[in-house]
Amino acid sequence: MVKLEEAVIARLEHSGEKFEILVDPELAMDLKKGKNVNFNELLASDLVFKDQRLGEIAKEELVKKVFGTTSIEEIAKRIILHGRVQLTTDQRRKMLEQRRKEVISMIARNAVNPQTNAPHPEKRIEIALQEAKIQIDPSSTAAEQMNGIIKELKKLIPISLEKLEIAVKIRAIHAGRASAVLHKFEIKKEEWQRDGSIIVVLELTPGSKMDLFNELNHVTHGEFDSKILEKK
Repeated sequence: MVKLEEAVIARLEHSGEKFEILVDPELAMDLKKGKNVNFNELLASDLVFKDQRLGEIAKEELVKKVFGTTSIEEIAKRIILHGRVQLTTDQRRKMLEQRRKEVISMIARNAVNPQTNAPHPEKRIEIALQEAKIQIDPSSTAAEQMNGIIKELKKLIPISLEKLEIAVKIRAIHAGRASAVLHKFEIKKEEWQRDGSIIVVLELTPGSKMDLFNELNHVTHGEFDSKILEKK
């Protein structure tokens, strides 16, 4: 078991009641990420508290009513996965930096400058985040935060989450191999021509557009045509 002085509180509020356990912060985060953990090492104690700081233990009948079991492993798993785990200062710093990188990467891949129809470089997004003093929440995913962050960034730079409709034509000699690439993306329309070539209309984000072109360049040796049809 993790030492009490090294443990943090994991808390779940349910049906107006509060349930707390003491856990190893690193292993609790591993469990949240879907990793298998040793519960003997994860837990600092087998007790479920109503208020750990006051030493109030939750009544067994209430615990069983809410969780449907008295198994500390099952209870701990639900509290950690569906509740909140306190972070150490170092954990929070690392998670914040990781989440910031994820947010910047996701915006660069999915957002576009509507004036040029091109994505913003990651460095420009990073600078804009700093200038706008936007706070990243390490406990929420990048996807959950992106719309709110884009709204704030619009005050500084032209940016939107518009998608593109792109028509791609592949010569017959490359159509078979290219078709497998094209079907990795969102296809709106597909037409095989009499000469064996293929024309496909796809809906793409700016980031996935670059992924598509990179893969098509590889399988066709650059022998394909493309045209942006409209913004969605």
